[in-house]
Amino acid sequence: MISHLEVLVEEYSAEVALEILLPKILPSHVEFEIRSFQGKKDLLKKLPQRLQGYRSWLPDDWRIVVLCDRDNENCQDLKKTLEEYAICSGFTTKSSASSKQFTILNRIAIEELEAWFLGDATAIHQAYPKVVPNFVTKQRYRNPDAIKGGTWEALEALLQGKGYHQGGLNKVEVARTISEYMQPQNNRSPSFQCFYSGIQEIIEQN
Repeated sequence: MISHLEVLVEEYSAEVALEILLPKILPSHVEFEIRSFQGKKDLLKKLPQRLQGYRSWLPDDWRIVVLCDRDNENCQDLKKTLEEYAICSGFTTKSSASSKQFTILNRIAIEELEAWFLGDATAIHQAYPKVVPNFVTKQRYRNPDAIKGGTWEALEALLQGKGYHQGGLNKVEVARTISEYMQPQNNRSPSFQCFYSGIQEIIEQN
């Protein structure tokens, strides 16, 4: 039975969001520790050494989750890099495992973490009541992972259009505020659902 997750993320706003979201997903017996880096470049630079360090002591009932934004990169190339780092460190990943047993779950937020927030219109409305949930009927917001021009910019425009964050979006504050209301099982972002289902598969391991 899995008892602990080590979660590696590229920045503090992702740490803040997952500190709120993971307790909504994980059973009470599974603990977690989130470790954030100074951006995606920092995460990718330090990841091989960090994984090699884990390899020397990671208990059998612990698992590792690596999450980073796609941004403008090719998703397949980024995923391949994460997979190679894990495999070269001697770990099995969800994608490489021949069975349901794996140690590392590599996941990518497409294109940014803000797509996950835009995937829960009800949570945005609860956090920012002037934003009505039917904004998702507009073409721009129908698929959070396919928003053109950046999901960060789209979320900022949505909130500023209703009078919020006029001085500019604070990523940490927004992450904390919206995540508080998010319901993981209802999120419309395909990349969030991929993350969510991967966590579920970790939980189901014996």
